[in-house]
Amino acid sequence: MSSELCFQSAVKLSRMIRTREVSVREVAEAHLEQIKKVNQRVNAIVTLVPEEKVLDEADAADRRLARGDKPALLHGLPTAHKDLFPTKGLRTTFGSPIFADCVPDNDALIVERQKRAGAITLGKTNTPEFGAGSQTFNAVFGATVNPYDTSKTCGGSSGGAAAALACGLVPLADGSDLGGSLRNPASFCNVVGFRPSPGRIPSWPSQNAWYNLAVQGPLARTVEDAALFMSVIAGPDHRSPIAIEEPGSLFGRPLDRKLKNIRIAWSPGLGGLPVDRRVTEVLGNSVKVFQDLGCIVEEAFPDFSDADEIFQILRAWRYEFMYGSLLEKHRDRMKDSVVWNIEKGMRLTGPEIGAAERKRTELYHRVRTFMETYEYLMLPVSQVPPFDVTAPYVTEIDGVVMETYIDWMRSCYYISTIGNPAISVPAGFTAEGLPVGLQIVGRHHDDFGVLQIARAFEQATEYGRKRPPIAV
Repeated sequence: MSSELCFQSAVKLSRMIRTREVSVREVAEAHLEQIKKVNQRVNAIVTLVPEEKVLDEADAADRRLARGDKPALLHGLPTAHKDLFPTKGLRTTFGSPIFADCVPDNDALIVERQKRAGAITLGKTNTPEFGAGSQTFNAVFGATVNPYDTSKTCGGSSGGAAAALACGLVPLADGSDLGGSLRNPASFCNVVGFRPSPGRIPSWPSQNAWYNLAVQGPLARTVEDAALFMSVIAGPDHRSPIAIEEPGSLFGRPLDRKLKNIRIAWSPGLGGLPVDRRVTEVLGNSVKVFQDLGCIVEEAFPDFSDADEIFQILRAWRYEFMYGSLLEKHRDRMKDSVVWNIEKGMRLTGPEIGAAERKRTELYHRVRTFMETYEYLMLPVSQVPPFDVTAPYVTEIDGVVMETYIDWMRSCYYISTIGNPAISVPAGFTAEGLPVGLQIVGRHHDDFGVLQIARAFEQATEYGRKRPPIAV
């Protein structure tokens, strides 16, 4: 029973708690036991809340239910927070030796909202240094491995979160996504990772409140769980000037939708990106799934010219303004790829940044026009399946050399440049048993619609029900 509790959906677990079928303490104990059993083999949760504190919170939650208090949406559900998010009184390292002993005095807004909704924090999930790269390793905690093959990476940068979910360590986990950091680890670990529209989940604290290339979002084992999580963490906040005004409660609506004659564009490589054949072989089956659901699927793709230049420039600009001052004092304590990205930002000129913003606007309108014909764009999340955990990044795909540590993630970061909502949903396994995710992109601000179609695909295929052997 204890192990089965750890693999219940968050929606069902919440219902079991509310109906007193199971106590919050029993749920907490089950997850703490699963962490003791599995976490040391995957290294997903790197800082743990003391067990007695977790159980005290669980007992308090049970007492509130017993006296008839109305439970909040996440009442009694265990969660874990990405180690990029400040957590009051709980170590937050950002995956960097520079902050190895940092204990913040405030919570990030995304953490604050989870606690207010009744969630119980179990710990912090591993991330690469400052979230740089889609491979989760750092000098503070080491690497997080893939639950389906511990010789492979779990992806990143929300890799600890994805691995924790796959292993039943928590039913919900938060993350962030600049160039694929919610979607890539979800794909690699056979869970759901949703990149919402910028401003859908306000970001605070932030050094640049107007920056809209990076977002925060949910990871979960099911799309319905991701929607539940969104109903808590989405919604406006005056601390974010780009916050979307719609309330998070919109995500509490039923996800059912008729899909007959919905037009979907299927693009195996966005018109020329190299993609490992093992990925395309798995995802090719997705076309028939949507056709069987009544959708019209055609191979097509928008013109993503300049997307690479746009992303590389705006990413480098962000790295300079966020970490440039740290480089001056701590160069010897920062990994090479972070140093490279900061220095790239330092070399940028005003005209280069201006040109990138102009081209980004043109790209947005090209994609907007394309998606007047197609309601969704379907493509690979990652251009490769999970790779060797000892390799910092992918250096070659199908004979094409990758020049930087992020080039292999173009299938994700091209989508980041346009700001449209996108999800990674489990779509099958390679012959070696490695997970592959399908990326579904929606129209501007149609976050709910993306969740709807992803859930339909999830229910038709049930790939997400498969558990990694290490966690059983």
